[in-house]
Amino acid sequence: MKHVYIETLGCQMNKSDTERIYSILSYFDYEKTEDPKNADFLIVNTCSIRQLSEEKAFSRLGVWGKWKKDKPNLKIALCGCLAQHTDEDLLKRFPYLDLVFGTQNIYELPKLLKEEKRIMAVRKKDYVPEENVGFKREKSVNAWIPIIEGCNNFCTYCIVPFTRGRERSRAPEIIINEAKQIIKEGFKEITLLGQNVDSYGKDLKDKPTLACLLREINKLEGKFRIRFVTSYPTDITDELIETVKNSDKVCKYFHIPAQSGNSEILKKMNRKYTREQYADIVRKIRREIEDVTITSDFIVGFPSETEEQFQDTLSLIDEYELDYSNIASYSPRPHTVAAKMTKDFIDEKIKDARFQKLNDKVKEMHLKSNKKFVGKSMEVLIEDNKGDVMKGRTGNNKIVHFKSDKHKIGDFVTVKIESASTWHLRGKIE
Repeated sequence: MKHVYIETLGCQMNKSDTERIYSILSYFDYEKTEDPKNADFLIVNTCSIRQLSEEKAFSRLGVWGKWKKDKPNLKIALCGCLAQHTDEDLLKRFPYLDLVFGTQNIYELPKLLKEEKRIMAVRKKDYVPEENVGFKREKSVNAWIPIIEGCNNFCTYCIVPFTRGRERSRAPEIIINEAKQIIKEGFKEITLLGQNVDSYGKDLKDKPTLACLLREINKLEGKFRIRFVTSYPTDITDELIETVKNSDKVCKYFHIPAQSGNSEILKKMNRKYTREQYADIVRKIRREIEDVTITSDFIVGFPSETEEQFQDTLSLIDEYELDYSNIASYSPRPHTVAAKMTKDFIDEKIKDARFQKLNDKVKEMHLKSNKKFVGKSMEVLIEDNKGDVMKGRTGNNKIVHFKSDKHKIGDFVTVKIESASTWHLRGKIE
């Protein structure tokens, strides 16, 4: 057996792509290794959301290129979002790089591996691949199913439409069959993935909705959970909220990026909602679903953002008690409209100061959210352990630590929550 190591940067979609790449390579006598120095094939699966991610990918290539001097048969590849959007000849820039393939070329790997020359294979036209390669998943508690690829929204800061293309939904029967196989293999949680997961089905003939898909998977036999990420605010329908409320296997959890709490900045971002519309969606979900967790994403220092507009972001998190938020400083990306707003760029020191204030607010709200569950009994799926200290997750996405010498990873247990910290809850088996 030859060994392959993949360095994965970026989102859950990238992690899912990595899982599929490992599966494809297993049919060609490649076995996964956790140690890159033991690999015969090294792949960096890249992210382009921020410049730092690209720099990290190039740095990794530089290190691997030096290894190739002592190991001339070592193969090195770069894939993912950076490969998809760049117009640069990466093979010329990195002479030790053997293969570059885009986000839409993963299923072409069997053909690409047979080539003896260096290849840059990047498909620029959006397509839905023929999924004729059997999928071997690494044993775990959680399994991902991509249900829709790409994005049609063209937010002015975002490179995703250029790296993942336009929205393309997978057929519901393929998704449901994949879910059945996941359950058969013993996985306890399924996460449906999409850049805009609740846009699912709009491009398909019969217009199936995410809510419909959730209900069908919810009908499958077995003890398991269903999650979905990431939601675009205005695509969240009453049907979806009702389905989450009434489905026993669907987690009471929504990840809804707001990006800013100021309507004027949202307009400049080309987000298709106002602060008030976002707030209405959050209120509706909280009104309908008890103990629901709502998390978000925010960007600080978007071009022209004033201190007053930044304060609107802090107040949005406070007013609507968002449970947790991922945050990032604005980073100009190629091909995007915002990258051309150079005269409105915010000073780095101001961005850094706002980032710290927002980070403090996020931690404050996360602790406040966690404290709400002290004294409650919650079902926890065990995901990891260190000795008899178990780490698990509730359906509404709360991390719980507790002790047990009778349970194992993959078990569902009921835990009485005794205390809360910023990042997790602590409790005792009931």
